[in-house]
Amino acid sequence: MGNVPTLSFFQNTTGTVVRVRQTSTTQTLCREMLHTWNRISLPRNFNIWSMCWKIILSGCKNMFVLYLLQIENYIVENMKSEMAQIQQNAVQNHTATMLEIGTSLLSQTAEQTRKLTDVETQVLNQTSRLEIQLLENSLSTYKLEKQLLQQTNEILKIHEKNSLLEHKILEMEGKHKEELDALKEEKENLQGLVTRQTYIIQELEKQLNRATTNNSVLQKQQLELMDTVHNLVNLCTKEGVLLKGGKKEEEKPFRDCADVYQAGFNKSGIYTIYINNMPEPKKVFCNMDLSGGGWTVIQHREDGSVDFQRGWKEYKMGFGNPSGEYWLGNEFIFAITSQRQYTLRIELMDWEGNRAYSQYDRFHIGNEKQNYRLYLKGHTGTAGKQSSLILHGADFSTKDADNDNCMCKCALMLTGGWWFDACGPSNLNGMFYTAGQNLGKLNGIKWHYFKGPSYSLHSTTMMIRPLEF
Repeated sequence: MGNVPTLSFFQNTTGTVVRVRQTSTTQTLCREMLHTWNRISLPRNFNIWSMCWKIILSGCKNMFVLYLLQIENYIVENMKSEMAQIQQNAVQNHTATMLEIGTSLLSQTAEQTRKLTDVETQVLNQTSRLEIQLLENSLSTYKLEKQLLQQTNEILKIHEKNSLLEHKILEMEGKHKEELDALKEEKENLQGLVTRQTYIIQELEKQLNRATTNNSVLQKQQLELMDTVHNLVNLCTKEGVLLKGGKKEEEKPFRDCADVYQAGFNKSGIYTIYINNMPEPKKVFCNMDLSGGGWTVIQHREDGSVDFQRGWKEYKMGFGNPSGEYWLGNEFIFAITSQRQYTLRIELMDWEGNRAYSQYDRFHIGNEKQNYRLYLKGHTGTAGKQSSLILHGADFSTKDADNDNCMCKCALMLTGGWWFDACGPSNLNGMFYTAGQNLGKLNGIKWHYFKGPSYSLHSTTMMIRPLEF
């Protein structure tokens, strides 16, 4: 190869222009280029391929191979450096991004941590409350278990008692069964006795009916005889015949005590009267001393010797003794007051000795079908400004015949038989109470408008007399 005169300029990395000397031969040029290569450091953006072409064109092929190798090594090293720088930059950029992301994540994590802390605090508070409640529940459960144990013990005791009671009940059932069998046997014996007694009673009733029939005939004959005697007495009176004072009272047919008094018998005592429509005469007590005399006593209480807690039939026909405590009988009172108009007078005395009376201008009662209904008119007296008897009418009631106007049974509550109406303000046939025991007694002998509703009186007398006496 000939000399190729060239002049090349290289610019290093610092911007310095390096001048390469011109040689006449390729060898010299290559040597100088090598020397220059060794002295300078090529910049990163140096146009390697342009220089290579110039060298090749200069005929430095063999030498240039070496240069190429060096250049290649340089490129490799520079590329490694650049790649490392690029990787470092990329890592730094990535690190910055990661730091930002990490900072954001840390902020979010801190916020979440704060929220979790709040939640944890709430959970702890709730847990504390639950623990307290659980403790209270445990205490309540303990108490309930204790109570259950006590109740179980009580149940066991009761069960033991029940067992004893069952045993006793079984024993009692056995005894009761034996007693029941004995009672059944006794009942059968009594039934046999009742049957025999019933037969005897029937026979006695037949005999009594026959005797009653005979007695009725005798009574009829006696009444006819008394009528005859009465007619004879009247006839003798009309003819001017004087009766002797010693003639017996029983010979006169008196309708009531007024007739007895008017016949000249003016001493109080027991007399026999003959009441119209009654099959037999009746003994009564006549008061000939009080207020002009002639009073027929229909009721008297003084000492409690007679029980006035009687039934309907006994109050109908009367009971007691005319010389003491007695009730004349509703049937007789009805018959007497049906003969003519009567006045009723009631004498009362308390345990302090105070006396009072109530008097009624008109008095009569109905028949049995009318429950011996009471009829009164015109009240006067000292036993209260108001009547203690029902003026508008009341039916008679006894313990076995409830005819009052109350849902209750007045005769059972207040005792005795009386014209109660709706239990009412009076009951002269009530329970007899002695002195000191007579206060606060609603079922005693009471006359409301004299001593009040709960004061039981000492004595009472009910008596009647014809209005025209």
